[in-house]
This record gives sequence, structure tokens and C-alpha cells, in this order.
Amino acid sequence: MIDSQQASEALSDIDTVVRRVRQSRIYDLASQLLILWGGLILGGNVVSFAWPRYAGYVWVAVNVAGVLGSIAVSAFGYPKSGVRRFDPRVLLAFLLYFGFGYFFSCVLGQFSPRQLGTFWPLYAMLAYTVAGLWFGYAFVVIGLGISALTLIGYFYIGSWFEPWMAVVNGGGLILGGLWMRRS
Repeated sequence: MIDSQQASEALSDIDTVVRRVRQSRIYDLASQLLILWGGLILGGNVVSFAWPRYAGYVWVAVNVAGVLGSIAVSAFGYPKSGVRRFDPRVLLAFLLYFGFGYFFSCVLGQFSPRQLGTFWPLYAMLAYTVAGLWFGYAFVVIGLGISALTLIGYFYIGSWFEPWMAVVNGGGLILGGLWMRRS
């Protein structure tokens, strides 16, 4: 027989394990997506720097590849985990995210290329930081770190902004994804 104190401690231990497993699964999926998007963004910034005339097309391709890649990561994760990790609402969230971002940056704001190169990472990092309030401090650290470095680049880097963003945003997401794998 166990008393109520022991039962309470056992339930608390179970709750702790459940929280850790949940965070581990979230971090596992997030790390894969961060590495995917980080590689695409790194490449997008390099190509935009080398061929600025085609930057608009490059970023449309990067974003389409990122969304399709995110769906693929989910599909290939199902046999391993037995859990569907891509909910159709996520596709709707992507559409809303890009729709709002486009509306504010290109319709209302009519941003310059450099301002666009600053807006989108900051906009994405806002989402990461807010997600971190629910899913773990790693998201907050990644979001705030990349945001700070993006602003440093915007104000101080000059004509090397695109390569800076390749390292800061693309590389930062990759490093963040690798860090989450260890957490």
C-alpha cells in the first residue's frame, strides 16, 4: 500500500516525464525544420547577393521549398513516430503568415530590398520567440539572438548585409536546430 503522499509524488514524477517527452518531441521536429529552413535561407541570401536582380524569384522559391519541405519532414516522420506531425492547420498558418507579411511589407510598407531583408527575419523571429513562451526557452533564445544580430546588420553592416544575413539568419537557424537536438 502507498499513502497519499507517495501517490502524489509518483503522479508528480509521471507529470515531469510527460512534460520532458513532449518537449523532446517538439524540439525534435523543430530542430529538423530549423535546419531545413536555415539551409534554404542561407542559400537564398547567397543567391540574392550574387544576383540581386533575381532576388524576388529566389525568395518565392525558398519559401515554397520551405513549406513543401516542412510537409515532407512531417510525412517522413510519421512512420518513425506513429504520430502525424503536420496538421492541415499548419498549412493555413503558413498561408496566413506569408499573407500578412506580404500585405504589411509590400502593400502598406512598400519596403526597399534591405528593409525586406530585415523585416522577414524579424517577423519570423517574433513567431519563434512567442512560441518559446509555450514550447521552451530555446525558441526564445534563437528568436531574440537572430533578431538582435539582424538589427546590427541592418544598421552597421552596409553592402555586405546579404552575406551577413546568410550567416546570421540561415546559419543561426541551423545552429539553433543543432542545439535543439542536444536539448
